[in-house]
Amino acid sequence: MNLDAIKAKLSALNNGGQEREKVDYTATFWKPENGKSTIRIVPSMYDPNLPFKEVKFHYGIGKYPMAALSNFGKQDPIEEFIKELKKTSDKDNWTLAGKLNPKTRIFAPVIVKGEEDKGVRLWQFGKEIYETFLQMAVDEEVGDYTDLMEGRDIKLTAVGPEATGTPYNKTTVAPSMKNTPLGDADQILLWKDNQPNPKETFKPFTFDEMKLALQNWLTPESTEGSIIDDEKEVEEAPKTNYSVNTSTAAVKQSKLDKFDSLFEDESDGLPF
Repeated sequence: MNLDAIKAKLSALNNGGQEREKVDYTATFWKPENGKSTIRIVPSMYDPNLPFKEVKFHYGIGKYPMAALSNFGKQDPIEEFIKELKKTSDKDNWTLAGKLNPKTRIFAPVIVKGEEDKGVRLWQFGKEIYETFLQMAVDEEVGDYTDLMEGRDIKLTAVGPEATGTPYNKTTVAPSMKNTPLGDADQILLWKDNQPNPKETFKPFTFDEMKLALQNWLTPESTEGSIIDDEKEVEEAPKTNYSVNTSTAAVKQSKLDKFDSLFEDESDGLPF
């Protein structure tokens, strides 16, 4: 037996099947620091119609955030479980479904002014900033700020908890008043054709890994979650059992029993 392989497998099992290779994401992602910064949103080489990519994540269910398998056109055990919860009229089931709902993060390819040598990186943000960017795009006085030759820089101001009065940072965005080229001809060609793909950046967990993570979360020994941005996305696991109404009479089961029964026929026809 290969003891190193056995130790790795044991570690993965103890972490809800989520032991992952450590990756340095600083070359792929950018996050604004407190203060002022200037960026340029680059047209996406993967979708010329829209530079923003929406990706759904499950937070707080396992050791790491998990990209929903539905992002990749696959069946997601957590989302399937949510559907089952919502088939009932039980208030606790709907509350739990809300806790389990994946959160959408938005990714945009950006060049950071003063850090052009680092190339195109991905900036991720939430709904409020996303709506601001969409409103800017339809504003006739702003227009297509991603245009390679006549686009606009974006000015950011980020403040920390001491200014927001919350545990989280806040970033505001505003377009530059003048139109400028993205860069010189060589830079434009390089940045236009060399970008990280938001959908391929996150290695998807397997169906079984996600199922095990949810199973652990539903038990009293639920694992701690984590976040990948300033905004809190982690929900605590429910402290009590809930009921799933499978007929006119409510059937009381343990959380683990209900989870297992949901997937008792998973070997039939699933593409995994």
